[in-house]
Amino acid sequence: MAGVSRPFRVLLLSGGVLLASLALAGCGTTDVEEAPVERKAFAFDGDALTVDSDNSELVITPADIDDVRVERQVDGWVFMGSGPDAVWKLVDGKLTLRVDCDGIASNCGGVHRIQVPRDVAVTVENDNGRVTAEGFATPMKVRSDNGDVYVRKAGGPLDLGSENGDVVVEATAPELVARSDNGDLRITLGSVPRRVDIVTDNGDVDLSLPTAEYEVTAASDNGDVRVDVPRRDKSEHSVSVRSDNGDVSVLTAN
Repeated sequence: MAGVSRPFRVLLLSGGVLLASLALAGCGTTDVEEAPVERKAFAFDGDALTVDSDNSELVITPADIDDVRVERQVDGWVFMGSGPDAVWKLVDGKLTLRVDCDGIASNCGGVHRIQVPRDVAVTVENDNGRVTAEGFATPMKVRSDNGDVYVRKAGGPLDLGSENGDVVVEATAPELVARSDNGDLRITLGSVPRRVDIVTDNGDVDLSLPTAEYEVTAASDNGDVRVDVPRRDKSEHSVSVRSDNGDVSVLTAN
């Protein structure tokens, strides 16, 4: 028995190395943009929609429609497991989007393009992926655990945050709150806001504002601070900007 056991253990070890090598090498890469396009319309009659997504890029726009329309592309690979498994459903005002893989090694992803009725307020909770929203006049709240947040042509109040990603805004929002644990914030406002509140733990802040008098608080624990807008205490236009580790700029738009 002793003469048999050693080769058997070597065989097991070789097999383990082979499996590990395959798992690390993977079976390919994802190509979401080349994946088949699927479309679905969900009946909707509310005034507020929550988008709950995991492992997908999101592109969200308003449209002159009564339902919620979703277009998706999903791609990926799994080694010794299952997936990608895609789920989409709308229940009680929450649109749930999932792209799941389960295996020793995997690489799965997706992109969802979402159209919502024009007068609907939107909340986005995305665990892993970039979020782009454009054209909303209604209030919007966006949270991304791991991904950049882009908001353009927004006219309603904005509450934006990313734990690990940049926040980029071009808007006319009357109020804006933006947070990033690890990322830069680049904000350009095309109309004079009532309130701006920006904080990042680790990143630069670049805020561009129309000409007006602002009550400004700007600080950085470890970085340069530049404020180049007209300032007046107790102005009805308040601006608070802070970075724990990064430069802060509050400038007048050209």
